[in-house]
Amino acid sequence: MTDTAFSGFTKDTLAFFKDLAANNDRDWFNANKPVYESAVKKPAALFCDVMHGALEDLCGAPLKAKVFRIHRDVRFSKDKTPYNAHLHISFAPEHGSETPMAWMWGLSPEYFSIGCGAFAFDKDMLVRFREHAAGQGGDKLAKLLARLEKDGVRLGEPELKRVPSGFDKDHPRGDLLRRKGLAGWVDFKSPGDALGPDMVPACVQGFRRLKPLFDGLRAI
Repeated sequence: MTDTAFSGFTKDTLAFFKDLAANNDRDWFNANKPVYESAVKKPAALFCDVMHGALEDLCGAPLKAKVFRIHRDVRFSKDKTPYNAHLHISFAPEHGSETPMAWMWGLSPEYFSIGCGAFAFDKDMLVRFREHAAGQGGDKLAKLLARLEKDGVRLGEPELKRVPSGFDKDHPRGDLLRRKGLAGWVDFKSPGDALGPDMVPACVQGFRRLKPLFDGLRAI
C-alpha cells in the first residue's frame, strides 16, 4: 500500500495521451516522461490500491491488479507506433483460473469504460461455457444478459458467424454458442468523468451493475 491518498486523474492525464497520440515516438516520450510519471503512472498505482480493496469487498475473492504496459507489442502488428495512447487496468483472480475473467478499467481521450468478463475463454472454459449455454443454464444466462442490456450494459458481438459444430445450427441460444468470450461494459459519458476522486465511487457503482455477470460466469 502506498502512503499517498488517491486524489484522482487530472486533465494532465488526458492531455498527455492526446499529445502522445499525435507524437507517438520514443524521442517525444522520453522528453515527456516526467509528465507520464506524474500524470499517469503514479495516479494509476494509487488508484489500483483503492479500487483493488473495493472490488475484493464487492466480489468476495482475492484479486490482483495489473496496469497494462504503455509500450506496445509491435512484433506481429503492422502498426509500429511504440506506445499505447490509453491506460488499461485489470483486476483478476489472484489464485488459479476458475474462470478466466477479470474486472476491467480503461481510459483514453476518446473513452472511459469499465467492464467485467473475459475477452477470450481458455479451452476448458470454452467447453464448459458452450455446454452451459446449450443446456438448462443457458436460458438463465440469456435472460441475465437481456437484463444487463436493458440496464445499459454494452455487450460485444459474438465472435463466430455460425454456431460451432456439435450444436444445432438453429439452436435457440445460438447467440451464446457463437461467443468465444463474454464481457459486459459500462461506458461513461465522457473521459472527463474519470477525473477527480469522485471517479472511484462512480466505478464501484458501475461494477455493482456488472456483478451479476461476474457471478454468472464464476458459476459455470
